Amino acid sequence: MSMAGNLRKVTGLDRVGGLRKVARLARRRARVDLSHPARSPLGTSVVNCVTYHKGARAPGGRDVVEALRQVRKADHGFVWLGLHEPTEREFAGIAELFDLHPLAVEDAVEAHQRPKLERYGDTLFAVFKTVCYVEHTELTATSEVVNTGEIMVFVGPDFVISVRHGRHGSLGPLREELEANPEQLAKGPAAVLHAIADHVVDDYLTVTDSVQADIDQVETDVFAANGARVDPGRIYQLKRELLELKRAVAPLARPLLELTTRPIRVVEPEIQAYFRDVSDHLLRATEQIAAFDELLNSILQAHLAQVSVAQNEDMRKITAWAALIAVPTMVCGVYGMNFRYMPELTWRFGYPLVLGVIAVACVVLYRGFKRNGWL
Repeated sequence: MSMAGNLRKVTGLDRVGGLRKVARLARRRARVDLSHPARSPLGTSVVNCVTYHKGARAPGGRDVVEALRQVRKADHGFVWLGLHEPTEREFAGIAELFDLHPLAVEDAVEAHQRPKLERYGDTLFAVFKTVCYVEHTELTATSEVVNTGEIMVFVGPDFVISVRHGRHGSLGPLREELEANPEQLAKGPAAVLHAIADHVVDDYLTVTDSVQADIDQVETDVFAANGARVDPGRIYQLKRELLELKRAVAPLARPLLELTTRPIRVVEPEIQAYFRDVSDHLLRATEQIAAFDELLNSILQAHLAQVSVAQNEDMRKITAWAALIAVPTMVCGVYGMNFRYMPELTWRFGYPLVLGVIAVACVVLYRGFKRNGWL
């Protein structure tokens, strides 16, 4: 069997009616995440394979081997191949066809990488961390707030390979937006890389806005009348989720700096200007996350101070009531002693007098504590 036949067998590009069916399904249900294997009409990790010439989508459905052959024969255009969580076996034929570096292939299959940018000859390999906000009715000490995934992108002179890990961050809507802007798409594979980077960073800003709503709610609860009763676990949970968000966002600054300043063969200087805009958005997201972290620290310190104040108030109340109870206890303790000669022991009004003294002393103490705010 030829290499093309082996690759078709590995990737499954010749199954279930080909890519034309994918395009029709995507047009009918634009918001459905076709990138998940359970929903992919191709039945494998391959989500889509499209050829673009001069910014326009080439007609017809071809497998990846045929698409790449046509592009290199015409000496213009490029192939965009989208994958979702491919296995090593599924990716082997694609790596051989596009001559991808083994280290980059290993990272793309294994995932769990930090955002980075690496160059292997004429091929650029970029890793982006995707994030999404997990909706919840009420924030608890165990609520998941931020969920992360990854997008790996191989960019060559005539191809783009996007490998996505995670159940969110579908690139289907992004592909449609690019196809609606043929002038930008005509700038080549680097334009797709910019669009993916911009899409990922825009999601960062969306998530930070949603996290801010959770922080505002916690802040309102902490500074409410019964703020000392707020579960501090909610604050710690937000800080943990914010740390996960920071790990996804902050490391991307260096790759974007390289894309905007260093000469890269597959990235035209015109496209580098677009990456500067993405870098500005990333800086905004990074500053927001840092500000949120400082704000949560302040909220946590304020909450701990409220708890200390509440404990002091409770101790004062306990002390005041203990002092009130001590008066009758002391008097009754004196008259409970077993002596023959006791004051007013044979006096008819001795018992009412003692009760009156106890009552007056308790009232005086109660008014004093009340006036000083202890009760």
